[in-house]
Amino acid sequence: MSKQTILVTGGLGFIGSHTVVELLNANFDVVVVDNLDNSRAQVLEGIRKTCGKDFTYYNCDTRNEQAMHDIFTQHPQTKGVIHFAAHKAVGESVDNPLKYYDNNIYGLVALLKQMKANSIKSMLFSSSCTVYGQPEQLPISETTPLKPAESPYGNTKKVGEDIVSDATKTGQFRSISLRYFNPVGAHPDGFIGELPIGVPQNLVPFVTQTAAGLRDKLSVFGNNYPTADGTAIRDYIHVVDLAKVHVKAITRLLNNEGPDYDVFNVGTGRGYSVLEVIQAFERVSGKSLPYTFADRRAGDVIEVYADASKAERELNWKAEKDIDDMMRDAWTFQQNILDKSHVLNTDNNA
Repeated sequence: MSKQTILVTGGLGFIGSHTVVELLNANFDVVVVDNLDNSRAQVLEGIRKTCGKDFTYYNCDTRNEQAMHDIFTQHPQTKGVIHFAAHKAVGESVDNPLKYYDNNIYGLVALLKQMKANSIKSMLFSSSCTVYGQPEQLPISETTPLKPAESPYGNTKKVGEDIVSDATKTGQFRSISLRYFNPVGAHPDGFIGELPIGVPQNLVPFVTQTAAGLRDKLSVFGNNYPTADGTAIRDYIHVVDLAKVHVKAITRLLNNEGPDYDVFNVGTGRGYSVLEVIQAFERVSGKSLPYTFADRRAGDVIEVYADASKAERELNWKAEKDIDDMMRDAWTFQQNILDKSHVLNTDNNA
């Protein structure tokens, strides 16, 4: 029996690259589509070094329907799509909402149209816990009512889920939306990890770049939240744990198991404050981090963490790595890319 092929959009990004590794390790053939808008070409080498396997890559934007049609035509054995390609910075989405609606919504619609035209039925959609807004009760389960999003980015994920769900109701697709909490860390081998272009929008790469001397100091956004130490709380999940659930979920779709459309939370079920993340990094790295407090960012919620028991029950998946693993692997990757002289933006404007 020939291998099944999975097309991965945004496959050179942080979560996408780790998922490509896990798909290859699970003996899938993989086609990666990535326009390098917020990723780097050297990730191709990192993926190959990590798993010792090769895959096909196209520099393409999912909004280019003709190019996507050509790719699907060249790979008629494609059975499913994992869709990561999207802009993802909360703060930037508040400042430039039209950029997010154009890329995240139109890119998804164009992709689904080409999937339909090429009779590809299985879609795994990269969603986010931002669809829950600021929840009234914790932990958050899949039945927690969705609230208006706190940012345009979060709204694109909510609308994206609606689009995928509605498309599935036509009987032409089987789909799963995975609602991620906060992915961090890196592959333990140190060849792939979170490699933002320019000033990082997420906490952990800012932590590691500050420790490496690429940033003067870390800005902690908000110290007056109603939490134990005054800083915001998130459910951080190791990116390798997160990547593995994609293999479980796409396999479920390909095997025609479960309902035609489903959603799963992907988190650890444990919340950590920003200061707890900093302390964990200092603990595993032996380095002291300079940081200052700054105003809260627009669009940020106070506290979120997951009830991920549905994924454990129905996908046979559970997060295995803890906060120390996350910080240790992120630091290993940061040191490795410095050793390899990867080009990084060292602008110290936080």
